[in-house]
Amino acid sequence: MDKLVYTAASGLKGHMAAQAAIANNMANASTIGFRADRVVFDQLQVSGPGIASRQPASEQLADFDRRQGTIMQTGRALDVAIEGDAWIAVQGADGSEAYTRRGDLRVAASGVLETGDGFPVIGTGGVPITVPPAEKLMIGPDGTVQIVPVGATPGQAPQVVETIKLASAKGSDTVKGLDNLLHVRGGGVLPRDQEAKVQSGALEGSNVNLTEALVDMIENQRSYEVQANLLKEAKTMDESSAALMRLPS
Repeated sequence: MDKLVYTAASGLKGHMAAQAAIANNMANASTIGFRADRVVFDQLQVSGPGIASRQPASEQLADFDRRQGTIMQTGRALDVAIEGDAWIAVQGADGSEAYTRRGDLRVAASGVLETGDGFPVIGTGGVPITVPPAEKLMIGPDGTVQIVPVGATPGQAPQVVETIKLASAKGSDTVKGLDNLLHVRGGGVLPRDQEAKVQSGALEGSNVNLTEALVDMIENQRSYEVQANLLKEAKTMDESSAALMRLPS
């Protein structure tokens, strides 16, 4: 009987984690560069914001849907969409190198080039890129950051500041972290992808398919109800067994 209760409880826990992951995916359907969380039922792993409330603290990283999102044209000079499977290198909250597909770049008040969610963009030199005051900022197809300095003479050629590190994840064991960034499992950095290109004036949208997510949510809810009914049946069976063992007064 205890095994039946444990099985039902484990199933409920897994479906609750799955429902939270699906809800998180749906909430990020319009987030630039977001890659959908993927639930691994055999390990009860999910990833994404709020994950600490959805799984043990020791399971902080998990797999995700690696399909590319839709490319949208924006016309904004600092928006970049990566062509292929490369990733933009950024500095994570802990100071280590991590990777993102979020290309809505901006220059912070400190002059640091950062993503839309505030992570500093790392250059090929291994440090965050700092942009001097400029009248115009451009990003080339190879990730080269160029500026027209303040006070430049008309027709002056742009100056190269640094080149964004575009990293390749091929052949590396990578996982999605709680910060929605790509990390190398166990630490380390990804090599630079010399052939990677970016498309300026465009962004890669989320790869969440709302129709699929809605179907997954309905199926998961039905499976949750099955596990809940199993728990109820276990309780009924336990009460029946107790009644049989009860001695007459």
